[in-house]
Amino acid sequence: MSVATETNRWLEAYARRPVPAAEPAWLTGLRRAGMDDFARQGFPSTRLEEWRFTNVAAIARTDFAEAPRLTPDSATAKEVGARVAGLPPATRLVFVNGVLVPELSHSGVLAEGVQATSLARALRERPRAVSAHLGRVASGKDHPFVALNTALASDGAYIHCASHARMHEPLQLVFVATASEGPTACHPRVLVVAEPGAEVRLVEVYLSLPGETLTNAVSEVVVGEGAHVEHVKLQSEALDSFHMATLHARQDRSSTFTSYVLSFGAALARHDVNAVLAGEGVETTLNGLFVVQGRQHVDCHTRLDHLQPHGVSRETYKGILSGAATGVFNGRIHVALDAQKTDARQTNKNLLLSDEALVQTNPQLEINADDVKCSHGSTVGQIDPDQLFYLRARGLDRKQARDLLVYAFAEDVVEKLNVPGLGLVIEEALLRSLGEGAVPAEASS
Repeated sequence: MSVATETNRWLEAYARRPVPAAEPAWLTGLRRAGMDDFARQGFPSTRLEEWRFTNVAAIARTDFAEAPRLTPDSATAKEVGARVAGLPPATRLVFVNGVLVPELSHSGVLAEGVQATSLARALRERPRAVSAHLGRVASGKDHPFVALNTALASDGAYIHCASHARMHEPLQLVFVATASEGPTACHPRVLVVAEPGAEVRLVEVYLSLPGETLTNAVSEVVVGEGAHVEHVKLQSEALDSFHMATLHARQDRSSTFTSYVLSFGAALARHDVNAVLAGEGVETTLNGLFVVQGRQHVDCHTRLDHLQPHGVSRETYKGILSGAATGVFNGRIHVALDAQKTDARQTNKNLLLSDEALVQTNPQLEINADDVKCSHGSTVGQIDPDQLFYLRARGLDRKQARDLLVYAFAEDVVEKLNVPGLGLVIEEALLRSLGEGAVPAEASS
């Protein structure tokens, strides 16, 4: 049976899902539409251009059960607590298998006009505010994993920042996946609404305990006129897990949206980042870094849609690959006919630390306007043997010299982060990921 048609177990899971008596009709309809979209598309196969280099057969053919709810006094809860304790101190909401766990969260003091709570609670208390945006920024009509999340998400985070309110410190959303007796799946959903003039700083962290897990996450970000949103995502899950995630942002006039995606874990990870520059004078920045080793596979797909004049976008993605790891970067910048005076630049650079590592890179420009400044470029290379020799001649051994050069390659992405304490966490994850990297033969002589 082809990968695209292996949907029956998910259709059955949706059919078994109990519908809460208090669930509004619009949400039930949204879920049903999501499952219909998923049933129509099935899992994507490598025959599709957008999935040509990423095979999801391992996900499609695994019988994932619904992830269990966390028992607060269990050994698993203690293990999750230990993982969360390793993060820098912050106001945070902790979700285990997609469900908020208040006992592990730290509410802190939010700025006036800022609301941060579980999506389930927001649906009960602010159904109209949620219905105005949920499912309207991220669509599952052409993305089966978004459709599956829409159908099966049971909880997640809801962040609302009122007009001209400011989040002075970043808020952490920590998602931890745990397995039970067999493979488990969870579908966390995040909805962020920044009203006109608001400032939002948000950090999404994805962790997992050992065991085969699937995290299928969707984040929707609404950036109002003149608002500023900074979104950081750190994915550092176990190497026997799967991570599929989509981030959609829609920006109004004179707004700013900045995204950082940092991917270190999971056997198979896919990150879709899409921004629609729907207003005039919008600024968007997409930065990313992925480090994979062994037989890991990571796929970073980005799309920037310039729809109005005077839009500015900057994109820098870097990849570091060792062992027999594989990576994909596919970045598309679309400039509509009316988006005159667009200024867009895209860069992808990749560093291969072994002869077996492989990366597929495909930067793209699709320009329909005639008064624009757009550029894109991509590089794939190995460690410069002259630089390696220079460092070794000054007393460093081969591994120290290699690690220093690799760290310098990644540093220009990491140093841009303005999140207290997170840079150190990322540096530690980067150095751990370099543990199995091998210096290419031609660089070790």
